[in-house]
Amino acid sequence: MDTILIVDDEKNYTLILSAVLEEEGYETLTANSASEALAILSDAEVDLVLTDMKMPETDGISLLESVKEKDPELPVIMMTAYGTVEKAVEAMQKGAHNYILKPFDNESLVVYVRKALEMYRMVKENRHLRNSIKSRYQFDNIIGKSKAMRDVFETIQKIAPATATVLIEGENGTGKELAAKSIHFNSPRRNEPFIAVNCSALSENLLESELFGHEKGAFTGAATMKKGRFELADRGTLFLDEIGELSANIQVKLLRVLQEKVFERVGGTRPITVDIRVIAATNKNLKEEVRQGRFREDLFYRLNVLHIVMPPMRNRVEDIRLLVQHFIEKYRNERKADIPPIKGIDQDVERLFYEYAWPGNVRELENVIERAVILCPGDIIRVSDLPKNFKANAYSTLHLDGIPANANLSETLTEIEKSMITRALKMTDYVQAHAAKMLGIGKSGLNQKIKKYNLEVGSKK
Repeated sequence: MDTILIVDDEKNYTLILSAVLEEEGYETLTANSASEALAILSDAEVDLVLTDMKMPETDGISLLESVKEKDPELPVIMMTAYGTVEKAVEAMQKGAHNYILKPFDNESLVVYVRKALEMYRMVKENRHLRNSIKSRYQFDNIIGKSKAMRDVFETIQKIAPATATVLIEGENGTGKELAAKSIHFNSPRRNEPFIAVNCSALSENLLESELFGHEKGAFTGAATMKKGRFELADRGTLFLDEIGELSANIQVKLLRVLQEKVFERVGGTRPITVDIRVIAATNKNLKEEVRQGRFREDLFYRLNVLHIVMPPMRNRVEDIRLLVQHFIEKYRNERKADIPPIKGIDQDVERLFYEYAWPGNVRELENVIERAVILCPGDIIRVSDLPKNFKANAYSTLHLDGIPANANLSETLTEIEKSMITRALKMTDYVQAHAAKMLGIGKSGLNQKIKKYNLEVGSKK
């Protein structure tokens, strides 16, 4: 739904115009001064500004200039009396979309508004097209030749043209958002918005407002109406990352939107309809979350219409060489101009990479290569150029081939468990909650094992 900001110092006039335009299906915001209008524009998504030319303090021309500084393509229609036509012409020269002479009939106003909004809709579509071309989230940006990744590419190719919801599962750092973007940019919605939300980054109340938007005065600090991510993603794709972190209340509201494609803003009563494709991602086992009563079963099945599992690095080691070269190219320009460009990695580094378990997956590999490209003094990355903590973790990795055939199973499993816990604690700076999440166990369970093995827990953050 298009939103129009009406600016006029006569309050009755803004009320009348608001009623006329809302009857045509538009959403309106009103302001009685230029300063009030600019405050609204800084906080709300607006598709058209309809402003009077003559106002006290700051006139329509000055408001136009401020609007164009914020968004040069946002259309502004000037309302002017016959005696200020020259000013209206000046406004056109400064970027106004059009002007309309007072008094005007409602039909003329609606025609002017409709044409301006059609123009701006094309502008926004071109923006999305430029952004999609710039981003180029095609398969060539998800690197891999392994069987596991070929299966992912094949699945993306099959499901991209559909409109059904997609659930992407995988460990942290496996590229779930890249997969979501590839689905979007290979779909018929490629020229429309791709809007991403991290569901674990906000509190329940803030997330509700972020997803569904809010009306003016809905809560303390809600000075203006704000569109949520569902509205901003209209006709495009909404990517909900870390979907497993949603509260029970938000799960209910999300289920309703998926079922009915309708929602209300926080503090609002008017139903809003959207046309979006939802792609969700999680590093949790949602089936197990359902079994434990932490995730709604009906929502799980609504999300899990189409399914992709992003493989961890340990299951696609044959992709390491390709990924290393890709990241070297990506960060090539980070090096100083007076040192030679990086050609590759030496055999010891490659061997270490193949033997390492990569608990942080592709994201961890990228981090290691980025740092090495910046700090490496020569043109080949050597073990000495790798981060100390990475080398410590890599060299402490246990290998099955190194375990004697007559080793006691119980003792060996104990040593493996101790080693994995120690490594997880070090990798998370001894934040036990993060280490427990990495290991896939509860924090209390990790604490018991730390006591059992009398492990060093560092700063105990």
